[in-house]
Amino acid sequence: MDPTRAPDFEPPSENGTPNPPLAPQSTIPKSGPIMPYVLADYNASIDAPIHPRTYKKHSKVGRMVSTAHHSTIPLKQPELQPASHETSEEEDANDHEDHAYDNDNESVHTRMERPSPSPAPSQSQIYTSQYSRADLARQFTDQMNFVNPDDEKVEHIGSRIHKYQIADLEEVPHGIVRQAASLDQYSFPAHRLQKELRNPNKLPLIVVACGSFSPITYLHLRMFEMALDAISEQTRFEVVGGYYSPVSDNYQKPGLAPARHRVRMCELACERTSSWLMVDAWESLQPTYTRTAKVLDHFNDETNVKRGGIATASGVHVGVKIMLLAGGDLIESMGEPNVWADSDLHHILGNYGCLTVERTGSDVRSFLLSHDIMYEHRRNVLVIKQLIYNDISSTKVRLFIRRGMSVQYLLPNSVIRYIQEHGLYVNQTEPVKQVMGNKE
Repeated sequence: MDPTRAPDFEPPSENGTPNPPLAPQSTIPKSGPIMPYVLADYNASIDAPIHPRTYKKHSKVGRMVSTAHHSTIPLKQPELQPASHETSEEEDANDHEDHAYDNDNESVHTRMERPSPSPAPSQSQIYTSQYSRADLARQFTDQMNFVNPDDEKVEHIGSRIHKYQIADLEEVPHGIVRQAASLDQYSFPAHRLQKELRNPNKLPLIVVACGSFSPITYLHLRMFEMALDAISEQTRFEVVGGYYSPVSDNYQKPGLAPARHRVRMCELACERTSSWLMVDAWESLQPTYTRTAKVLDHFNDETNVKRGGIATASGVHVGVKIMLLAGGDLIESMGEPNVWADSDLHHILGNYGCLTVERTGSDVRSFLLSHDIMYEHRRNVLVIKQLIYNDISSTKVRLFIRRGMSVQYLLPNSVIRYIQEHGLYVNQTEPVKQVMGNKE
C-alpha cells in the first residue's frame, strides 16, 4: 500500500527509526530466497532445477497419457457442490466410467473381491422412473407458468424464474465464521491453512495480498492463481495458504468503502470460489494506518511465533515463509523518493519477499535492475508474467457502478449483489485523473 496516503505520513529520513518498530529478524524463519541460485552465483555446480512431477494415467481411448502434477491445494468438493445433488443418468454413467479408469492400477485380486453390480432395472422400473421425472418436470413448468397477480413485488430473473429460486454457488458456505468486527473479538483465520507439508522436499509458503479491495475483482482472485502456478513451477516452495488483508479506513483514498464492507466482499469472493484463500481482518480493524512491513510481521507472528510453523510428515515443525503478493505498480512506487522507508523495503524484500504480477505496459524486470534495494534482494522477488492479460481495476468498476453500467463478469455475483444491497459506490465521486490513470 502507498504509505503517502497515511494520515500521519512523514517522508522517511535516512537515520529514522521505524515506528512502530519492525519485528526482530530472529522471529522470522530463514528459508532462503524464493528464486533458486544459478551457477553464476557460486561458480560451482548446483542441483538441477525442479520440474513438475508426472504420473501416468489411462485415457478413455486406452492409451497412456502423461499428466503434470500441479502442487496446488486440492479443491474441497463438498463446499463446491450446488444446493441440489440430483444428477442426470448420463452424468452418473460418466462418473462411473471415470472411476473405473482412475482405478486402473488396482490389483486383479482386489477387483475380484468386489461385490457384483446390481442387476439392470426392468422395463417397468425404467418406465416408472421416466414417468416420475416427466411428471416432476411438468409440475415445475406449471409452477413457472403461474403468475400471481398480487405478487407484483417479487423480483424475477428472466421471464418467470424468481430470484430466490436461483442457487448462488458463490455465497459463503455454512460453517465458515465471519471475520470479527472489532479487535477484541478477532481471531486469526486458519480454517484453510494447511496443517501439514505435503511434499517433504519443499518449504512452506504463505502468500499475502495487501490492498484496498474496493471492491475485490476477478483480477484480485486471479493474481493468487498465477502466483500459485509460478511458485509451483519455478521455486522449491509449497503454498500452504493465501490471505487477503484489506486496509483500514485510515487509508486516505477516494472510493474507499467502509472496511466492514470490503472485508465482507472479500469473504464472499474467496470463500466459495476458492479452496485455499482466506480473509484476515486484522489490518482493517487497526485504529491507525498500518505499514505493509508490520502487516507481514503480523502474519509471521500468527504463523511462526504463536503456531510454531507447520508440521512435516515426520512431525517436525518448520518455519513458514511469508511473501507479499503485489502488482507491478506497487513495486514501481517503491522506487519513488520519500515514499517508502529504506528500512521497510529491506524488511519486506529481505526478510519476507515479494511476488510481483506484471501489468500491461510495465517493465518490472528493468525496474528491479535499476533500483539498488530491489537489486540487492532480487533473489527474493519473483516476477509473474500474465499469459492472459487481465486489466480489470477496482477504480473502473466503481465508475461503471456510478454510471449505472453492467459489472457482470468483472466481479463474483455475490459481490455484485452485496454492492447492490448496500448501495455502495453509487453516490461517490472521484477525480478524473484518479479514475483514468489508476492501475489498482
